[in-house]
Amino acid sequence: MMTHHPPLPDPVHVTVGGASVATRVLAPSGPSAGDIVLCHGTPWSSQVWADVAREVSRDHRVFLWDMPGYGDSEMGPTVATDLAAQAARLASLIRGWGLERPHVVAHDIGGAVALGAHLLHRVDFADLFLWDIVTLDLWGSPFFRLVAQHAHVFSRLPANLHSALVKEYIAGAGRLSTQQVEALASPWSGPVGQAAFYRQIAALDAADTRAVAEKLGAARCPTRIGWGREDPWIPLGQAYELQSRLPGRPEVVVLDGSGHLTPWEEPEAVIAALRAWLAETRDAPDGQATR
Repeated sequence: MMTHHPPLPDPVHVTVGGASVATRVLAPSGPSAGDIVLCHGTPWSSQVWADVAREVSRDHRVFLWDMPGYGDSEMGPTVATDLAAQAARLASLIRGWGLERPHVVAHDIGGAVALGAHLLHRVDFADLFLWDIVTLDLWGSPFFRLVAQHAHVFSRLPANLHSALVKEYIAGAGRLSTQQVEALASPWSGPVGQAAFYRQIAALDAADTRAVAEKLGAARCPTRIGWGREDPWIPLGQAYELQSRLPGRPEVVVLDGSGHLTPWEEPEAVIAALRAWLAETRDAPDGQATR
């Protein structure tokens, strides 16, 4: 089992839409077989992709970013963390990186953000691999919806109660060790992190995902779907509903025994699925695999 060490390299901060975005690029020592952009979800950061990124960067350039409001990116009260703003930022980042038709891999709300960049901002992808994504109604646990309605109350919790609540929430995502929970919860500690945690929840609105879901049939790139069979936050049934709405009825890769946080819980299985996906693209005529 991978241990999520060593950590990713220190970020390079760039300004996108007035917000400071922490970015990281991992490159192979030799020629690159292509570019891969990895998108994280909530309440995580690009660190959930660390093992996957290091492995696939052996032969691809890998681009990671912490969405503003998360991880090492700007977390202040003036930073917009709604999905529409994040999708616009991703579109700007891809253009700023000078990428043409990158492979894109996205988890949780990162899926809605990637789809928004593609469908609403007309960014072309070579293909798109979606893992346990937030796009179709209904999404968000009962706890998530409660916090969204009362974020101003939860943000005033004493620090020890906030810490316990965040850890319990994260632990509910799947099969995570105490060490993993501690690592994932650490960005949300302290006054800045605590306030940011509740702000990002309050900013997430199903209206933003509906705007994306309505256009799923217009996806212009091959897609594939990955899901944890035991995902307690977004049931596996949503993977098959997503499959029915995307062109070509893309394959659904199901990871037995995995919960919601598939890239972190089962990095080896996710890497294997990505390797198979990239090989199909490489071997298909004109670089286009049939999904």
